[in-house]
This record gives sequence, C-alpha cells and structure tokens, in this order.
Amino acid sequence: MADAMNVLKEFFDMQAEDTKSGTVPQSKGYIYTNSTDYAKDGVHLWRENIKHTCHPLEECIHLWPDKPTRYQEVIAAYIVEIQKLSSRILEIICEGLGLKQGYFKDTSEVQLLSSNFYPPCPDPSLTLGILPHYDPSLLTILYQGGATGLQVMKDNQWVNVGAIPNAFVVNIGNQLEIISNKKLKSVKHRVVTRTHETRLSIATFVNPSPDCVIEPAKILVSEQEPSLYTASQYKDYVRRNNAFGEYTAAIQNALR
Repeated sequence: MADAMNVLKEFFDMQAEDTKSGTVPQSKGYIYTNSTDYAKDGVHLWRENIKHTCHPLEECIHLWPDKPTRYQEVIAAYIVEIQKLSSRILEIICEGLGLKQGYFKDTSEVQLLSSNFYPPCPDPSLTLGILPHYDPSLLTILYQGGATGLQVMKDNQWVNVGAIPNAFVVNIGNQLEIISNKKLKSVKHRVVTRTHETRLSIATFVNPSPDCVIEPAKILVSEQEPSLYTASQYKDYVRRNNAFGEYTAAIQNALR
C-alpha cells in the first residue's frame, strides 16, 4: 500500500515537471488528465488523474507508465493483493445474502485502476475534486491514505467519510445493487477539495466480466420480492450508461 502510494506520487510529480517544461506525456494504454482548469456541468474540477485497465494483468502491465521505473512492478503487486482482498469481501457478502459460496468467483475481476491527485485549492467553494456519482462496479476498493475529502449522500445530506490510515473504503457499486435486488445499495459520493491539504487516492474497480449477464440472484427473487431489474450483459450496461465515459473508450482502443 505504501509502495503504491509512493510510486503514484512520483508519477504525478513527474507530470508536473513535464508540464513546466512544456512536454506532453505520451500514453500507451493509460489516460492521464489534468482537470485543474476544467469545468463540467458548471462546476470547476480540481484534480489530476491516471486511469488504466488491469485485467488480464499480464496483458496490461506493459501498457502502463514506464516512468517511474518501478511503476509497473509496484502497481501489479498491488493489484494482485486487491484481487485477493476483493474475493474475500465478496465471499463474506455471499454469506450475508444467502448466496452459494463462490457465486462471484468467475464473474469478478479488478478491471480498472483510477488514481486521483488533488492539490491544495485556493478556493474550495468554487471547485469539486469529483462530481457526485454512483460507481458502475460490483465493488470499488478505495485507498486514501490519511487524507479527507470523500463524502457520501445520506438522508439527502453530504456526510464526510473519515480517513483512517492504512484502511480501505469499500463502496457497493451498481452491479452489486442489481444482484442483491437492492438489498445492498450503491452509494452516491463525491470528493471535495481542501485549501491546505493534498489528497492522493487509489480506486480499484472490481467489475463483472464484460459478457457476464447481471440480474438479481434467483434465490433473492420471489412473489413477495419480485425482480427490480432487467437482465443485461455488463458490457451493454457500460455502453448504455456511458459508465466510464471517454476514458474507457480510449483505453479500449489502445488495447485493440
């Protein structure tokens, strides 16, 4: 965890130096964006971001940044451990929902990493780090070090999420809401900026495989509790909802 945070900090520091020198980073299978002077839906965003695919891992690694030199090795090791962690969490969720063990074994993979760097903002009242949204994943496993800024919507109010060092925030995503027939609910969340605090986070998206059909688990559907969702392949869901926007399209093109 510490190595992953350190190597990503090095990456964002390098992008800052490249910007100063007037050079433009050349990406292969990853997307780097700087949104500190960008407005979306009338809101100014304040972050830098790197996003890339992670599955199949052995086919993706060489498309990741080759600078810093340790990036590929360190992040690959991190993804392997996140896959183990996500499998354990999903097994516990299976037990809680009454699903058979291994229900998610062949349909969940760490598909995407998205790391965000939020520099201190002169006027946080004018910006957001990330706009309010729901994750289109099964799970999102977020490591945010000790930095605050994440908020979730609860009872129509934004609530701060604490930042506990060496702990993960685990978000229920839209696909798990569907499979649980809304017994588990996807959480609406956003990131706010800070005047003096820098925030660096690593989000890993645990998604169904693209051809997997997502629908409420049959054991959770009955006459008393009918299905609340229509079956759909995950790739069709992503396409229909533009779930990852231009990032996914660009990365998919790079992988072809």
